[in-house]
Amino acid sequence: MSTAHESAAAPALEMKDIVKSFPGVKALSGARLRLFPGEVHALMGENGAGKSTLIKVLTGVHPIDGGTVTLEGKSITVGGPLEAQRLGISTVYQEVNLCPNLSVAENILIGREPKRWGRIDWKETNRRAAGLMERLNVKIDVTKPLNHYSVAVQQMVAIARSLLIDAKVLILDEPTSSLDANEVKELFTVMRKLKSEGLAILFVTHFLDQVYEITDRITILRGGEFVGEYLTKDLPRIELVAKMIGKDLGALESLPKTEGAGAKRQAEQRTLLQASGTGRRGSIQPFDLEVREGEVVSLAGLLGSGRSEAARLLFGADKPDQGEIRIADKRVAMASPRQAIDNGVAFCSENRKTEGIIPDLTVRENIILALQASMGSFKYISRKRQDEIAEEYIRMLNINPPNPEHLVKNLSGGNQQKVLLARWLLTEPKLLILDEPTRGIDIGAKTEIQKLILSLCEKGMSIVFISSELEEVLRVSHKIAVLRDRHKVTEIVNEDISQQHIMQAIAGG
Repeated sequence: MSTAHESAAAPALEMKDIVKSFPGVKALSGARLRLFPGEVHALMGENGAGKSTLIKVLTGVHPIDGGTVTLEGKSITVGGPLEAQRLGISTVYQEVNLCPNLSVAENILIGREPKRWGRIDWKETNRRAAGLMERLNVKIDVTKPLNHYSVAVQQMVAIARSLLIDAKVLILDEPTSSLDANEVKELFTVMRKLKSEGLAILFVTHFLDQVYEITDRITILRGGEFVGEYLTKDLPRIELVAKMIGKDLGALESLPKTEGAGAKRQAEQRTLLQASGTGRRGSIQPFDLEVREGEVVSLAGLLGSGRSEAARLLFGADKPDQGEIRIADKRVAMASPRQAIDNGVAFCSENRKTEGIIPDLTVRENIILALQASMGSFKYISRKRQDEIAEEYIRMLNINPPNPEHLVKNLSGGNQQKVLLARWLLTEPKLLILDEPTRGIDIGAKTEIQKLILSLCEKGMSIVFISSELEEVLRVSHKIAVLRDRHKVTEIVNEDISQQHIMQAIAGG
């Protein structure tokens, strides 16, 4: 585990050997973090790394199970978010937690309004609020409701509020996820100004370009554990990516080339899906993508790179506002999932708990759900036919236990994933989009799902596949589209690529 060179200043805040457990899960184990005055510090890690848990422990949302937290050299115990604010630890979340119906001034000074003769002095309130916003180089009418302004301005209001409480530490949790390039530039100008005033800023983001543009120091977590602290200027991008996903660069370079799922797709294979300049403002930049019949096309990149956003556009879960999508050479609006299903597109979301299974329904009921929906309310599938379908797919996919009346919430993650696959395979799609279908399941179930993907491909089904595991991407893909910071940056054919090459494309720079 590497550590950055010592700063001349003492840390404004230090967390040592932090432990946090939830029932059945150890979310943090020996995690560490040091924030220095006058620095922007990036907290990096993939999904499940423990970033959110560490912030919630620091801000008192979760009580700490083990370890110590010191602020300006003094040991502290944070009893809750209000206690964190009182201590000078302020957080601005991705979803701004302010009151949109109140004025900007009211949001900034709520609970701290200046009084005169026992009543709120509105003139002074507005004056102080305007002064705080001007300190951030934002000149607006602070008497207007907060919802009158953009998300970028609302985040500035949240930052202004933190300045009012004399924050020593400012936590910015994914602040740029909904901002355009100009708004990001304005935010970075403010961050540099606050940094020059001695504030310690913790910046949580998935955008690598932004990390190298604005931060001085990086802490990496993986699997709830501390990987290392590094000066940004001393950590090459590809090493950052390798440490985040748990790959040793030397070992990667010596790995034999992984065999692809098959030969390059031949020119005679027809194009099934063609996305041209398809994008959505605030979600993903316009991209091109071609998927041929019987081809597995993978979307590779770090969490937040735009993989899921691209998949949702292809399924109509989010409506594209740029470009076009063609299926079998017919232009399709993709304005809704129903339209996608009608055109032979199926989608297994990465959030199987919230966007996939219906936990209180049986395996049988979950399997027949999409087919019943496609038939409409007046063409009911008989119970006998439901039983036949459920038994057929339980046998085909080796769903365990093999009981169609078992509640799906009581199945393992791997078997829940198989139920979702059964649901969509039953609709006989031309294109199946699989977003992290093997996340959180055991190695045996992973292997079965990978074999199923290749089997479906051999039968002519087209598949768009998303996985955070590079070995898995190489194992099942004919073609790989690499995304970084919500841009598609390159496209490569499996036989011509290695894990090292993918990581270099993901890292960029």
